[in-house]
Amino acid sequence: MPLDHYVSQVHLKNFYSPALANRMMYAIKKSDLKSFQCRSRDVCRIENGSTNAYLQNDRAIEEFLCVIEPKYNASIAKLRDKNIDDECIFTIAGFVAFVGCCAPTGMRLQTPPLQGMLEDATIILDRHGRLPKSPESVDSKSFTELLAEGAIGFKVDPTFPQAFGIDSIIEYVAVFGNSTWEILRNTTSDSPFFTSDFPTTIEDVGPLRPSNKVIPLAPDLAIRILPDPRWVRTTPDLSFTHFRYSYPKLARAGVVEINRLIVRCAEDMIFYRDNYKWISDFVAKNRHSLLETIVTRVPEGDSIVSFSKGQIVPHQHNNGG
Repeated sequence: MPLDHYVSQVHLKNFYSPALANRMMYAIKKSDLKSFQCRSRDVCRIENGSTNAYLQNDRAIEEFLCVIEPKYNASIAKLRDKNIDDECIFTIAGFVAFVGCCAPTGMRLQTPPLQGMLEDATIILDRHGRLPKSPESVDSKSFTELLAEGAIGFKVDPTFPQAFGIDSIIEYVAVFGNSTWEILRNTTSDSPFFTSDFPTTIEDVGPLRPSNKVIPLAPDLAIRILPDPRWVRTTPDLSFTHFRYSYPKLARAGVVEINRLIVRCAEDMIFYRDNYKWISDFVAKNRHSLLETIVTRVPEGDSIVSFSKGQIVPHQHNNGG
């Protein structure tokens, strides 16, 4: 079975250190703060991770990657040179969409909305008397009561939301590519951008707007995408008519904040080019957090309206460190 990478190797190779022989990069784990050196092929991979049995073409995402990965390095060069074209937008938006669909973190984040839909349907059916009472052994409680107590629940196969994501990946590319981008150049000499096993961070900009996404592309380059919800569920525009971009100046404090977000949103592993002494302390200070999807329910007549949004929440690692 193939070992499929859920973070593209071409992305990780941009973080190889010139100080290490045999083309390697530095890494550290949030869970136990153990550091090590690795190659791109050694990490962020799952056996048959790109195979999805829910799709007619179970390796469809690999066909998509064959389009975007060969153009990744040329595309980040275009971003640096302010020479952005449709191919560049498609490639970078495609990389962001792929990670969001296929990384274990992305699959985990897509699961709560589906669980919420199942729970909402159960509550509505129960409210209308369409479900029987539970057995006397559990006090003949309603399904709604059992759900509220946590006595019952729904388990979603994580490859099911992955299939939805893969099937809709062109729509994601179109939304990202028709949004506003800020191209962030890092000119600090001693604080290059990190990357991680989930190189997509979020910035909360309020309850009524989708969160910004900040994605490191190389040690000297990142982008901030301000998603435009107007293009969700519309015909994908791959000419990127509504694409806008800017090159804001990024002060040192901005670089530090982006690296803080990268650590906080990583599932476990952070990768970096330069082995500065401050990095282990920096990761230790910011490691006790995780990206989660929070589902909020609002009753509306006989129905329920649910809203889902990613949030960075406190998280204590199993080792208690």
